[in-house]
Amino acid sequence: MDDEAALLELLTKYLERKGFQVEACLTPEKAIESFERDPDRYDLVLTDLTLDGGMSGEEMLTRMRAMRPSLRAILSSGYPHVPHLKQLVFLQKPFLPKMLAEAIEKLIGT
Repeated sequence: MDDEAALLELLTKYLERKGFQVEACLTPEKAIESFERDPDRYDLVLTDLTLDGGMSGEEMLTRMRAMRPSLRAILSSGYPHVPHLKQLVFLQKPFLPKMLAEAIEKLIGT
């Protein structure tokens, strides 16, 4: 989940090349809607901290975790941030693709 289409496309292609199934969303509302249909389908959520539409990445994750408390997540931002949520890795932007892969491995193993 990222509201920057170019970054979302780049991350989607990278993760698919690494063998992951990816559902990319440009708005938190779309991400929550997709998640509500089948929460167990998702192993991990990757989201930016600052999103368009008045909802932060942490708020979106909190709503998703109300449906599935064990949901793991990666939160990224260009701004320094101390996450308030557990089962979460924070990636400071800009990050290298290798750093994303390492964060995923830390959370779910590969």
